[in-house]
Amino acid sequence: MKSLLYIGNKLSKHGLNKTTVETLGKSFEEEGYDVYAVSDKKNFFFRIGDMVYTLIKLSRRIDYVLIDTYSTKAFWYAFIISQLARLFKIKYIPILHGGNLPDRLQKKPFLCQLIFNNAYANVAPSNYLKSEFEKKGFTNVILIPNAISIEKYTFKERKVFKPKLLWVRAFASIYNPIMAVEVLYELQKKYPEATLTMVGPDKDGSLILTQKKANESGVNVSFTGQLSKEAWWQLASEHDVFINTTHFDNTPVSIMEAMALGLLVVSTNVGGIPYLLTHSKNALLVKNANVAEMSTAIEKIISNSLDSTIMTKNARELVEKMDWEVIKKQWSSLLQ
Repeated sequence: MKSLLYIGNKLSKHGLNKTTVETLGKSFEEEGYDVYAVSDKKNFFFRIGDMVYTLIKLSRRIDYVLIDTYSTKAFWYAFIISQLARLFKIKYIPILHGGNLPDRLQKKPFLCQLIFNNAYANVAPSNYLKSEFEKKGFTNVILIPNAISIEKYTFKERKVFKPKLLWVRAFASIYNPIMAVEVLYELQKKYPEATLTMVGPDKDGSLILTQKKANESGVNVSFTGQLSKEAWWQLASEHDVFINTTHFDNTPVSIMEAMALGLLVVSTNVGGIPYLLTHSKNALLVKNANVAEMSTAIEKIISNSLDSTIMTKNARELVEKMDWEVIKKQWSSLLQ
């Protein structure tokens, strides 16, 4: 088996959500790969230092470097590690996560050429990023969807949908958590019994702002903080509608998990979302930051004016095609 160095933000022990360096990295280990994963340093600069040190130390022992590649601050460790891998003549594979990466391609073309043109391959979890990269002339882009282990998710068939909303994400401005509170406020005008549960850790101070908005609006929102996957899966069985309010996105695993669990997804139609979801077939899509449109969509679900049960079944069928047992064959072919 090959030896992999997986570079990413391994920060769950500091109260943040697990990212793919921890989830996909574990899946590779279970398949028999030797996996070295870094970094769990909380400080950004210490984290980069740990990544650089580990790559240098293991440079003669690893076959591939996998790099979780985002569009914000973490873009810089992707740049540094990729160029260091080139120096040591190690094959590296950026895994494209950032929903706003196309903006990076536009604003930092030279740096992006250095990273992505010299990669062994660039892995895009969605056709959205694959197509955006190909528009910029990158030809070494492979589509390998995000994967979940479908057998872990119990599908709950819902005949009646109540106004019980669930939001699962880190509290960060790019995910627009305040919109969820605004949607609940509008919804409670018609459905006073409507509830909202928001799951996730604070990332940039947005949690405090969202709590303040809830207090000012006079709506009762349950903030759980970070939960384990198992805990929020159990919580999902008590809710009916999953809302995704983000400004930018790629292929969120939380949406895939919600679909696997039988929640009906209502999401902003941004980034890679329309490449994953089909409006009125397996989810409902609304314009970015459009509170009224999202509220109206949820009202249609609650009033049973839509084939909501069929949509959730379609959603489950879609994510079953993204099961790890299927996706791992694509990774195995790439990491020969």
